[in-house]
Amino acid sequence: MNLILLQPDEWLDDTHATIRDPRRLRHLVDVHRATPGDSLTVGALDGLMGRGELLALSDTEARFRITLDREPPAPLPVHLLLALPRPRMLARTLEHVSALGVKRVTLMHTRRVEKSYWQSPELKPEKIRQHLLLGLEQARDTRLPEIMLETRFKPFVEDRLPPLLEGQCGLLAHPGLAQACPRAITEPTLLAIGPEGGFVDYEVEKFLELGFEGIHLGERILRVETAVTALLARLF
Repeated sequence: MNLILLQPDEWLDDTHATIRDPRRLRHLVDVHRATPGDSLTVGALDGLMGRGELLALSDTEARFRITLDREPPAPLPVHLLLALPRPRMLARTLEHVSALGVKRVTLMHTRRVEKSYWQSPELKPEKIRQHLLLGLEQARDTRLPEIMLETRFKPFVEDRLPPLLEGQCGLLAHPGLAQACPRAITEPTLLAIGPEGGFVDYEVEKFLELGFEGIHLGERILRVETAVTALLARLF
């Protein structure tokens, strides 16, 4: 926890806040070894960052005096279209993309996504939020990503994806496509990444028909969470 991220209900007034969450309290004691008088990095959810002076710490709460004076890191200019991963991989991937600065993620169904994945507890809003917050704390960011769910591939690609692509660069990451992944781009981008096993030919064709450019990361076949991290790091 490199950032104490304060929720709206934890503010007492404009300059004071109290946290009672057991996870963060344990982290303050066991990792930070914090004591009253210490100054720690804090941030307001979806707001500014700054410093928090620890005024009091007990087994049940920590009280801070807060000064917020700087913006969080700039977000990546990308909307990630991600075929829904296996539940365990989804949890890790959400933390990674949140830490890396992605602010829009669409989890979509594709042919090789097991239908049972959509029933996973990991897709409950509170679980998604938990993983996103962990990513923000790790990276010292405050802006919570937006997560959208698309459970039917064809209506999404044919009806809702074309407007999203307007004014954006569309990139389709899939093994065997023509172009190597570009580096250090700055334009707003829609990045589509398939499930383990990749997209089927029909899905690749639908993306290419819309104007997506096919890219690859080389000959190695990567796990989804590894591919997501590698692509984002190389592209931006």
